Amino acid sequence: MQPATGLIPRHAQTAVTAALSDTRVVVINGARQTGKSTLARLVMADFPGSELRFLDEAPVRSAALADPALFVRHSGLLVIDEVQRAPDLFLAIKHEVDTDPRPGRFLLTGSARLTGLRDIPDLLPGRSETIELYPLSQGEIDRCPDGFVDAVLQHGVSLRVPTSGLRRDDYLERALRGGYPEAVRRTDTGRRARFFESYISDLVNRDVRQLTDIERPTDMRRLVNLVAASTGSLAIPASMASRLQVPASTVKRYLDLLDLLFVTRRIPAWSSNLATRAVATPKLTLTDSGLAAHLTGMSLRRARHPAAPVGPLIETFVLGELARQLSLADQPVRLYHYRDRDNYEVDAVLEAPSGEVIACEVKAAETVRSEDFRGIRRLARRLGDQLIAGIVLYAGGQALPFGERLRAWPISALWTLSPDATAT
Repeated sequence: MQPATGLIPRHAQTAVTAALSDTRVVVINGARQTGKSTLARLVMADFPGSELRFLDEAPVRSAALADPALFVRHSGLLVIDEVQRAPDLFLAIKHEVDTDPRPGRFLLTGSARLTGLRDIPDLLPGRSETIELYPLSQGEIDRCPDGFVDAVLQHGVSLRVPTSGLRRDDYLERALRGGYPEAVRRTDTGRRARFFESYISDLVNRDVRQLTDIERPTDMRRLVNLVAASTGSLAIPASMASRLQVPASTVKRYLDLLDLLFVTRRIPAWSSNLATRAVATPKLTLTDSGLAAHLTGMSLRRARHPAAPVGPLIETFVLGELARQLSLADQPVRLYHYRDRDNYEVDAVLEAPSGEVIACEVKAAETVRSEDFRGIRRLARRLGDQLIAGIVLYAGGQALPFGERLRAWPISALWTLSPDATAT
């Protein structure tokens, strides 16, 4: 499998440009090394007279801290990279856009979830729009539509899903590679491993410490390793604290930091009772399957062993692809997981504002059985007509019917389907 070469276009570019046409401040938020600066440069090409300033550069940061009001004064589009490094800029930007409310004034990038940072006094309510940028999706790498969510919401299971030539090993290769642009470019697995190791080292020793002081960085690294080893499991801080032999309060704080840095994702539990959703235990995954694989020592050779625990890795891979699509979907669809007291589970529950639901189960096998729909059928009995599609995404090649609104589709349908795909 060879990744696409050269500069890979991002689906988010259209969304950012559209937001700048009617919004004063646009924020590109996402983990380091996801291509935020590159995306900002591409967007700048559509705005003559725009200027880019990097707050990772000490002289630029010093200027921002010395006189925030002067720093943000600019007649065209001002792009500020890694804006979380100078929180005082937000009040200056607020004053600037209140004085001159033209759209397209500021494009900001941040490697931490800005809404969760205590030092940022105001995230410009009513004046800004935030677009999250994840690692590259398979659709971006393969130049495909990435339209699964929008297509299924529009057509249900009546879509014509083409036969896929990909099989289990192909999906494992993609999951092991992940989506960080630098990892995608490195076809040598040893060099890719070097990238992942540097990435996690910089995360613990630099990025986390830019947000807060942590007493024992080694505990943070051990926690990241534990999350990778149990990706897709319920996030229970007390249990993780017991395994790591550290206080539960420390685990909770470190998990919050990993979430702020877009390293982990907590997927809430779905329930028909909104109050229950708020307190139910979320599922915890790493944002990038390649990083998860590196931290657990998973290789393609090891993954090929019949007893290798590849199911959680493929699930992390699929959940990552779904999350990337939701950030740019036509509707504000939310991602949940489902688990009831009888241990019926569904890996992904996608709920639209209308209440319509898509249920997805992930299987790393090249075959699919009726039993694989066990959790989806239980959820279907609860939802009735609200469930518009129950889909098992598996490593085989054919699209197969398993009942009304129930289908088995190749995992590749996630990125090959388009909203304007043909229905059967």
